Amino acid sequence: RGTSSIQRPKRPLTAYFRFVMDNRPAFREKNPEASNTELIKKLAGAWKELPASQKQVYEEARKTDWKRYGEQMAAYKAQLTPAQAAALKEERRKQLAKRRSIRAKRELNLLGKPKRARSGFNIFLSENFQESEGNSPVAKLKKLFDTWQKMSASQKQPYLQLAEDDKIRYENEMKSWEAKMIELGREDLVRSKKQKLKKKPAETVKQTETAKASSGRGKKAKLKKSEE
Repeated sequence: RGTSSIQRPKRPLTAYFRFVMDNRPAFREKNPEASNTELIKKLAGAWKELPASQKQVYEEARKTDWKRYGEQMAAYKAQLTPAQAAALKEERRKQLAKRRSIRAKRELNLLGKPKRARSGFNIFLSENFQESEGNSPVAKLKKLFDTWQKMSASQKQPYLQLAEDDKIRYENEMKSWEAKMIELGREDLVRSKKQKLKKKPAETVKQTETAKASSGRGKKAKLKKSEE
């Protein structure tokens, strides 16, 4: 990535991916009509049933390559400038953070966490995306966004109402899900009280401010009357 004159070594393949690379052509030949997803499932099943002695062959190859990779990385890092070394460290930090994020999302999906509530625009988008004008997804998205911006309040209202209904659905499902997580001892996945607090609607805020203003005027009037 331009951090040094020496090409950065590539990480070795895992034992499983070595098996996939070795056997994919044969599996494709036997299953010409299978999609890539179906083919990977077949390979994963074959790996699972592979005897430990045969898996060990791939594992030993991985260990050999990993040792070579360590030596190559040491030589690579030795000729980096301080700035290049810092850039490499930051890149590694971002990669690890991304992996943790992916693992966390995968875990939440497995635990059945409810899908977030959709906004009015997202509902409008999903209902009209296929029929929207545009040669690319980005063009369609831009067209629909412009259309949404020009829509009147009455035209947006059905979508906004659906969004409000979806919020209720989400909150109800989250309460049940969080109760289940507490039973499983996963309190770390439960939202904090601060996250659960909702912002007051604009009308409620306005009413509160009006009430405070009226109260203030009333107090001033009483004070003036007592002075008289």
